[in-house]
Parts: sequence; structure tokens; C-alpha cells
Amino acid sequence: MTTRAITRVVAAGLAVGLLAIAAAGCGGGNGGGDVITADGSSTVGPFTTKAVEDFRAENEDVQITVGISGTGGGFERFCAGETDISNASRQIDEDEVALCNEGGVEYVELQVATDALTNVVNTENDWATCLTVDQLNAIWKPGSKVNNWNQVDSSFPDVPLKLYGAGTDSGTFDYFTDAINGEEGASRADFSATEDDNVTVQGVAGDRGALGYFGFSYFEENQDTLKALQVDGGDGCVAPSSESAQDGSYTPLSRPLFVYVKLSALNEDANLADFIRFMLENERSIAEAAQFVPLTQAQIDEQIQKLEDALA
Repeated sequence: MTTRAITRVVAAGLAVGLLAIAAAGCGGGNGGGDVITADGSSTVGPFTTKAVEDFRAENEDVQITVGISGTGGGFERFCAGETDISNASRQIDEDEVALCNEGGVEYVELQVATDALTNVVNTENDWATCLTVDQLNAIWKPGSKVNNWNQVDSSFPDVPLKLYGAGTDSGTFDYFTDAINGEEGASRADFSATEDDNVTVQGVAGDRGALGYFGFSYFEENQDTLKALQVDGGDGCVAPSSESAQDGSYTPLSRPLFVYVKLSALNEDANLADFIRFMLENERSIAEAAQFVPLTQAQIDEQIQKLEDALA
């Protein structure tokens, strides 16, 4: 198991235990100020978990849980008033905004890092180095019957194509399907879908003809056992990297990552405000440690100003 996988398992286990305490002590959420609760994206979860670790090194008495239920699942809990922070690998959508409005949950949206969705293949795949958006669409669009690499490109060999991707509650799934297929959630259904990126790592590493996708940080951690594909978004092939994600040249699969913070909790709980401020002020070191693309200083300053405005 990778270091990041262990972190995720530990964080999920800690969340279950502390959430049980929170439920007994204050009925869930952060209404009693006892436990700060975060849930949502499996992609953003490791960033928030690292922020918690660093923050609690200086604030041992502050309890913060980090759950992993996917971006969509996280927003459901957040808009129901059950959590204080919602980790999201995409922006909140119209239906979720309506849910929050119905639940009386106001929030501030803060970008915490940048990511590059990465298409990965087996290291024995010596034929594919770059795929166009049109080719990715042909593979992943609803109803696609592409099941062999020679159907992607006639120059590719006759090798069965096995697909791995994000689960349907994942913001990664939403972002990828929107970028490649033109609509969130629009995807063929006959692929191995999972909320655990390690399943994709193991599946692709074990199958010469496999293709999968997940966040860039997961590829970085597993680059000895996987190969990343370049993507041609219309201006030539570009490899996923910190630089291409930050400068926007890795299109259309570079994306911002967010946390959403409940305003009522933010203004009532000084610990929550201190934690979010700490997260932003230390964004670069947290992002690098969690293997994400850090924000620029201008972006960090903008997010800190949004936080201060929300606290005003």
C-alpha cells in the first residue's frame, strides 16, 4: 500500500471514530464547537489531511476529522448542515447550490491547489504516447463500443482495452466527463469505477492494455509502475506536469481544487477560522507535501482575502 493510501485509510478511520464522538457530544456537525468536520473529495482529502496534521502539531487540543465520500457525497452532507468543510475537486453545481439554499447553509469557496487529471497506461504499452481529446471522447463517450486499442488508432496493435476510472460520486468523474464528453456524468458505463485511486493503479499496472485516469499526484506517486499519456487539446501534445497545469497549457484536463467552508461555523468557531487561515498561509508547503500543484502567491493572497472578507 502506498504512503498516500495509508494516509487516506488512517484519515478515514480517524474520521469514523471522531465522528462517533461528535455525534454523542453535540449531535453532529460543529454546532457544539467540539469537532471540526470535513468530508468530500478523495482527491482533495489528502491535502486537507496534511493541513490537519500540520495544524494539530501546534494545536493539539483541536479535533478535526477528514472523511472521504466523494465530492458529490460531501456536498450532500455539507448542504444538510452535517459538516463544516466540504472538499471538492470541482465547483459546486446548480443542484447542490439549491440544496445548500434549502438547508440554509451559506459558504465561502476557496481554491487550495491545482491538479492535472492524468491518463495512465501500463508500462508495457509502447504504442500510445499521446491521445487527442477526440480519441479520448471516442473511448469514453456514452454507448462507446471501443474495446481494442486498434479501434482508437489503426496504427495501434490488436490489444484489448480495459478501462478504469473514477466513481460516479467523484468530482474527478464529473470533471473528466465534462472536459472530454461535454457533459458532467456523460460516460460509458462498462468500466471499472472506483472511489479508491489505488484500485486504478493496481488494475492498470497489472494489464498491458489498460487505460485509466486520476489526479496527477497519484501518477507522481506511482510513476515507476505506470506511464502517463500526453493529451492533445488542439494545440499539440502536452504532458501533465506541475508547470503545464499551472500555466494552463495542459488543456482541458488541468483543474482547480477547492474547499467550501460553512460561514456560520467559520464565524462562530475561532478554531475553524484559525485552521482555514493556517491552510491558506501554508498552502505551498502543504500542496508540495501532498503532491499537488501549489498556487501562485497572487492566488494565495486572493484566497486569504476571500477568507478575511467572509470573517468581516
